[in-house]
Parts: sequence; C-alpha cells; structure tokens
Amino acid sequence: MVSADIDESAPVYGAHMAGAGDTAAHGRKPLISLDGVSRHYEIGGGIVKALDAIDLEVGAGEFVVILGASGSGKTTLLNVIGALDVPTAGRIEIGGNEVTGASRRELFALRRHEIGFIFQSFNLFPGLTALENVEFGADVAGRGDARAAAGRVLEQVGLADRARHFPHELSGGEQQRVAIARALAAGNPIVLADEPTGELDFETGVQILELLHDVTHTSGTAVLVVTHNREIARVADRIVELSSGRIVSDEANVPAAMSDLRW
Repeated sequence: MVSADIDESAPVYGAHMAGAGDTAAHGRKPLISLDGVSRHYEIGGGIVKALDAIDLEVGAGEFVVILGASGSGKTTLLNVIGALDVPTAGRIEIGGNEVTGASRRELFALRRHEIGFIFQSFNLFPGLTALENVEFGADVAGRGDARAAAGRVLEQVGLADRARHFPHELSGGEQQRVAIARALAAGNPIVLADEPTGELDFETGVQILELLHDVTHTSGTAVLVVTHNREIARVADRIVELSSGRIVSDEANVPAAMSDLRW
C-alpha cells in the first residue's frame, strides 16, 4: 500500500499549466533540472554508484524516454527527481525551485502538487475501488473535481466498466491502467512513469503510450518514461540513455507513428 505522502485530459490533466510548452529555450526555466546529481550506496564495504554526476534538463511539453538495461540507474533517477530518494551529491530544481535539502513538509508539497507517479508495482489501495483509487490521486493533488476527473480518466484508459471493482478483482494490466489513471487525474505538470507498459499487452500498451503522448502535447505536461524497451523509445521526443549510472546519450528524436510500433 502506498501512503498519501508519495501518492500523488484535456480537461483531466494539466489543467493548471498556464503557458504550457514554454521551456528554457524560450527564456523560461526548465521544469526539471539536475546538476551533477549522484546517488551512491555503500554495500559490503564498497561503493555502488547508482547515479554518477547526472546533468539533465526537461522542459514543459517534453516526452522523454529514459532508456537503459536493468541496473543502469533508471529507477534511481526517477526516484531522485520525484523526491522519493535523496541524492548523495548535486543539485535538483523542480519548477525553478531548488529541492535539494528541502524539508519533509516541502518535499510532501512537491510530490502532491508537482509530480504524478506511475509506479511499476502499482501501489493501489486494496480497500478502494478503481474509481476511488484514481479519485484519491486527484484529491491529494487538491482538485476540486476529483470524482469527475477520476471518472473521465478511467474512461480514457478503457476502464469505465471496471470503476467499481477492487484491485484484487482486476488483472495485472487493469491494475496498471488504474495506476496510470491515478497519476494523470492529479493534473500535475510532471509525470514520472516506471515501465508503464510492463504489465500490459501490446494493444493496451500502445493505447497508454498514445495517452501519455497526448498528455504531453496537449497540456504541456513533462512526461518521463523509464523503460528497457527500445521500441517504446521510438515514440519519444527525446531519448536519454543510461549505462552504469551515467548518461551516455541524450538526443532529440522524431517520434515514430504509434502504428509502427512492434514488440
């Protein structure tokens, strides 16, 4: 179970993103900025460099895929950006505000109002229905129309007919879509997604990628998707590749058509 502390269309997502699409290139600060960020762990008397001197900027309206093999540092990178983990060194800004060294209260507010999470492990509340789980995400973010937003985004992920079902009554793929809907219903300017298609069949996976793509380009949300699947990376605006905790490639990409994807 996930706590409210970490949980966090066009009318559903990105509603408060005035000026969406403006980035540092237009004289505005990026939504996400990492400067020399490292995350080291001491294991068995040795040091494991999960992240090693990462420099990264992501602006509003960017759909970025973080690509890499298992152990490359992808999930650790999402966790430090989302203030779920603390970097060993370096500086992080979210929305132009430095969060390195922020208080617990400040980090809670950041997660509540700035970032939507799509967890690989779903983190659904077992005692809440699909609709209530999604409504929770919108309510925590302070949306006044939380119930209505939850219903609309559940429809967008193809689960309107499963809204009253509890997580144990849903398949793994359906639970994943509820987790995605919960993140989008919050309407926050940043969405961090850890292998969001991992539990989905191909057809549903493409549907979800299409939805995340639309979130980015219609409401200016910055979407970061972590994956090991190079085929998924083809639909990104930008591909950042990690290896051994370091960025080895950061390149703009001309997105492929969703109909061209195969995996």
